[in-house]
Amino acid sequence: MNLRFRLLLPFAFGLLPACTMAPHYERPASPVPNAWSTGPVPAPTAPSAPGAVAPEAIPPIAANLGWREFFRDARLQALIEMSLRQNRDLRVAALNVEQVAAQYRIQRAALFPSIAADGSLTRTKGPSALSYPGIPNPYSVYEVDAAAVSWELDFFGRIRSLKDQALQTYFASEETRRSTQLSLVAQVATEYFTERALAEEVTVARQTLEAQENSLHLTQRSYEVGNTSELDYQTARGQVATARSDLAGLERQHAASLTALAVLVGGPLPEGTAAIPFLADDGLIADLPAGLPSDLLARRPDILEAEATLKGYNANIGAARAAFFPKVTLTASGGTESLSMSGLFKPGSGAWTLAPEISLPLFDAGTNLANLKIAKVQKLTAVAQYEKAIQTAFQEVSDALTARGWYDSQIAAQRDLVDADQKAYTIAEARYRHGIDNYLTALDAQRTLYAAQQSLIQARQSRLANLVTLYKALGGGWTEHTIAANGTAPAPAHP
Repeated sequence: MNLRFRLLLPFAFGLLPACTMAPHYERPASPVPNAWSTGPVPAPTAPSAPGAVAPEAIPPIAANLGWREFFRDARLQALIEMSLRQNRDLRVAALNVEQVAAQYRIQRAALFPSIAADGSLTRTKGPSALSYPGIPNPYSVYEVDAAAVSWELDFFGRIRSLKDQALQTYFASEETRRSTQLSLVAQVATEYFTERALAEEVTVARQTLEAQENSLHLTQRSYEVGNTSELDYQTARGQVATARSDLAGLERQHAASLTALAVLVGGPLPEGTAAIPFLADDGLIADLPAGLPSDLLARRPDILEAEATLKGYNANIGAARAAFFPKVTLTASGGTESLSMSGLFKPGSGAWTLAPEISLPLFDAGTNLANLKIAKVQKLTAVAQYEKAIQTAFQEVSDALTARGWYDSQIAAQRDLVDADQKAYTIAEARYRHGIDNYLTALDAQRTLYAAQQSLIQARQSRLANLVTLYKALGGGWTEHTIAANGTAPAPAHP
């Protein structure tokens, strides 16, 4: 290779700028208050599950709390672990990250020269009148280019801006994967608690049906001996039919919930999942301090995704600005050339070419100006979407915090109601058996008790679902184990 060609590459590398024409990025101000809107503050409860984390040991930021520490139920942990391995939506999100990472590497490669080695054979026949003595006609030319270089010198940062935009797209895709994982963990937990609540409702419905069937047998015997009216007997029959219908509906919902849970998990459920009792203790989920609204900006994946998208559009402005300036491309090659293959590497066979090219936009009918306008509008749109993501996150957290305290008050009141209705039903049934009251009194007491029991189960399920929603809204769920209390969310690694 010619000495001048060997000296050309390091000189050209020195001309490569380290900056772009993209505007300096500044994070937009957060468009939400500095404090949450909350309802009654729930009283802290002592952990009741084995190995539970005490409230004072919980980090102040929800995203620091891994899902294994937040969800304490061993079966739920197993289901979440299965879903993270087998769920198809999460698998697609991970594959999208790999695809975007490859696209970024392609764009980054444009910053460096493309070097290739080529070999060619050209067979030529010219007119006899133009042939030269000693040169055969036709003749062959053998050529080997040991270093063929094609390189755009990025003087004005166009390629670097496009590389930065591709990098931010990669970061956004990684946050999309985290957001998908967060949503998946929350969906599995919510569906798990729904299945458990339905299983408990089925149990209560079966107990109620059994009690009503016993009452029907008693009423039938009384009717047959003339101690009870036909109205009481037919009413008891109708109540048994209603209980059977309710039980069938709840069993159908429970089966559908198991199917939905299996789809989320991505495969068959482990043995015993359908037989899990719905527990009322507070050891299923850890207590959850909310932290500050500003914490969401550094930890919630959808906000980080929106900011990465905003940074990408900010870099696009640099590429659009660079289009107004000359584009310099360097094409060069160096190798050997000979009329015979045996002479390719003999002294004097060396050859090289150097073809710098400059393209200066003179008139494009406003295309570059329009592209710059589009880039600026896209950035303004991304700013609005970023601010909207913050506002949505703030609203979700505030709503969940507001509901959290009210659920505790509702469940406490509902427990008292179930206790009172249970005593009232016991008394009404005893009075009916002793002939003091008619069957309608006992029937009304039983209906009231059944409705109160179902409402208590649903309130417990809603409270657990609310805590899951709060955990997700605060950006928790994409880490498996708790990280340091003062830690920050790690940025995605460069592809």
